[in-house]
Amino acid sequence: MEKVIRRALISVYHKDGLAEILAELNRQGVEFVSTGGTHDFITSLGYSCRAVDDLTRYPAMLGGRVKTLHPMVFGGILARRGHETDVREVNEYDLPLIDLVIVDLYPFEETVASGASEEDIIEKIDIGGISLIRGAAKNFEDVVIISSKSQYAGFYNLLKTKGGQTSLAERKHYAREAFAVSSAYDSAIFRYFDDGEQTAFRMAADSPKVLRYGENPHQRGYFFGNFERYFDKLQGKEISYNNLQDIEAAVSLIGEFTAPTFAILKHTNACGIASRGTLIEAWQAALAGDPVSAFGGILVTNTPIDKETAEEIDKIFFEVIIAPDYDNAAMEFLTRKTNRIILLQKEPVREQWQFRSMFGGVLMQQVDGVTAKATDLEPVTPVVPTADETDDLIFANKVVKHSKSNAITLVKDSQLCASGVGQTSRVDALRQAIEKAKSFGFDLNGAVMASDAFFPFADCVEIAAEAGIRAIIQPGGSIKDNLSIEEATKRGIAMVMTGVRHFKH
Repeated sequence: MEKVIRRALISVYHKDGLAEILAELNRQGVEFVSTGGTHDFITSLGYSCRAVDDLTRYPAMLGGRVKTLHPMVFGGILARRGHETDVREVNEYDLPLIDLVIVDLYPFEETVASGASEEDIIEKIDIGGISLIRGAAKNFEDVVIISSKSQYAGFYNLLKTKGGQTSLAERKHYAREAFAVSSAYDSAIFRYFDDGEQTAFRMAADSPKVLRYGENPHQRGYFFGNFERYFDKLQGKEISYNNLQDIEAAVSLIGEFTAPTFAILKHTNACGIASRGTLIEAWQAALAGDPVSAFGGILVTNTPIDKETAEEIDKIFFEVIIAPDYDNAAMEFLTRKTNRIILLQKEPVREQWQFRSMFGGVLMQQVDGVTAKATDLEPVTPVVPTADETDDLIFANKVVKHSKSNAITLVKDSQLCASGVGQTSRVDALRQAIEKAKSFGFDLNGAVMASDAFFPFADCVEIAAEAGIRAIIQPGGSIKDNLSIEEATKRGIAMVMTGVRHFKH
């Protein structure tokens, strides 16, 4: 059913874009009712505007905390025009019917982010505004609610094209948007008070990015989040669902390293990674780890990309490249193929919690932020690792932490020789890694091995020793740890334990 807007209540924090709406409403003969600064803004434009305190016969009080909370306001918003009792009470109490509410909310999240005092933050918890939004949205049968400045442009176009009339579908659309605004606002307030305790799951995100599809073409996909906080996209096709998963895995892995490091990932696992004195050397060593899997991979580095490195990278096909910066000359090479996604990482990703859907609900856990240092390693064999072996063990443990379980990584001279990932047994993971390393010409004599979980039997130590592995890092914790320790001792292999398991399912 079409409804005509005759009276509007307007109380906004953000006034950009409001003048055009006011002009059109005034042209259509709509009566304005407003508060405080918005009232002054409307009258400054030369329009007549009735003050809310004239309507309620009460001034704003309690430092502005109470302005619109009154039956003369909410009665006019919530009254059902076709309801016999409501109509009778509207007439009895002379309630001014309100057909349009334009309101936005105090900037609570912005105030928190600014580092303001708690007193200032609490004062930015909107009470009247949120009540106006909910009341007008509830009565969408008769009332239009504009609840955010992001809706101004669309509503202005609606006014221009329909002359102040709205359909039920249009009013319901704005009601839906209003409840999205109010639920997000309340979620932000809850998170502030919850102070990281995660006593309940309350998350809200607006404006989903529609992806080309999900993991496969027959699946719909969306991204809710602020990708632009962390990345500038310098070039390339639309980022896909799978790209996003790989990008997160890539930056999580590269964030573990400080020396110039390059990594290549496929399906969220590193197929090549190396640290070297220069970036070009790191790239060459990473690519040597698995030049076959590198095809169509995700490239990531913690060092600005120069022309020399870009020229080498340009020789292979890749989906995405991520770096903290690019030389102008490097961009000349990398931008030659326009479909390549080139991302500049502006800041590290330091989220504290991660989420996954499960049975229509949500799994929540802390991000695995534990990274073993040399001082965390507990030698459990008579032979202890050398300084160089210790460096490689730390390197291997960082990579295995970011590899799908069951996972084994083999490292030599700060270079991933091979990994076995996503296997149903640790023996299979190790054998896969050894065979892969040999296929690409790696000599595993003197290499080290990392496991994401403990060895319940001696079999993996036996296999590693036969391949030339000289040191092993693992979390320990099995009731049969002694079996693998005894086998390593017998074989003259150094074994250290971290006490921290890194399953990644």
